[in-house]
Amino acid sequence: MPMSPALAPAQTQSLPPVSRLLVGFGLLLARWEQRQRTRRALERLDAHLLKDVGLDGTAAQNECQKPAWQG
Repeated sequence: MPMSPALAPAQTQSLPPVSRLLVGFGLLLARWEQRQRTRRALERLDAHLLKDVGLDGTAAQNECQKPAWQG
């Protein structure tokens, strides 16, 4: 499923404050979910593919162990 584009600040300025907060929270959750999907995919790569993206096994493992909220 492709990730939807982020809302521009101008698009959220016209929203009431509570709605802006909820939209921001939803976008944050979507970003965390995307990180988790990306890290799970990274975890499945073997050594030659990791080398192609410029990572070694240790760097990939460190990235995969991060919690979703850590960029």
